[in-house]
Amino acid sequence: MTDPATTPEPKTHQKIDTSVPHSARIWNYWLGGKDNYPVDEQAGDAYTAVFPGIVTIARSSRAFLRRNISYLVSEAGIRQFLDIGTGLPTAENTHEVAQRLAPEARIVYVDNDPMVLAHARALLFSSPEGATAYIDANVTDPDRILAAAAGTLDFSRPIALILSNILGHVADYDQARSIVDRLMAALPSGSHLSINDGSLGVDPVFEQAQESYNSSGAVPYNLRPVDVITSFFDGLELIEPGVVPVTQWRPEPGSSPQVIAEHGGLARKP
Repeated sequence: MTDPATTPEPKTHQKIDTSVPHSARIWNYWLGGKDNYPVDEQAGDAYTAVFPGIVTIARSSRAFLRRNISYLVSEAGIRQFLDIGTGLPTAENTHEVAQRLAPEARIVYVDNDPMVLAHARALLFSSPEGATAYIDANVTDPDRILAAAAGTLDFSRPIALILSNILGHVADYDQARSIVDRLMAALPSGSHLSINDGSLGVDPVFEQAQESYNSSGAVPYNLRPVDVITSFFDGLELIEPGVVPVTQWRPEPGSSPQVIAEHGGLARKP
């Protein structure tokens, strides 16, 4: 189990707002989870009424993350993970995949939703050989994240930075790029960056559904062109097959992955 000393306490003034749909809870609903409220289900149902394929995107995103982590542990030798924008716990979380392959792996989760943090502390237990910790912070505050993560991770050894469907919540590209650059600058050579986000220019129905969602009162999520998603990896060594639909990133043998409007990739810091 995680050592409480390595786990920063949540901000006590934060409250769970059950009147406004939240992306983490909606994502959990699409993945078949139960940790959501009626307002989240309503928003999720409204979205799927326009674009039923969002459920495929959500599940394909999770499968992409699982394959990423398996590669990082088994082929790249990574034993430390910084997962920002964790979302609500579901099956095959980062530490579960990593510690199944390497029980000594250490994982730091970052989120700023009190419901996410409460569930993470209750449900995400480390193997005895490794560690998990949970940081209450926003992706827009990379310095706070890095300072808190240093309590669990060794920044002299390679770390995998996981940014799964989180950069779309940073509307300004320059700010999003600055966040990625700041985080990667703090990581040593041999570290890796994993990013996946919804993509523009692939499925107009998806784009229509996202526009409706963004105008619903929920925290907006911004789709980006594939070349813009790819630009977050500038200066790094992309792992084959590069930035592709998440279904086509090292798919399971024998599968016939479809093209979906969710692109991702993995890259190594020289």
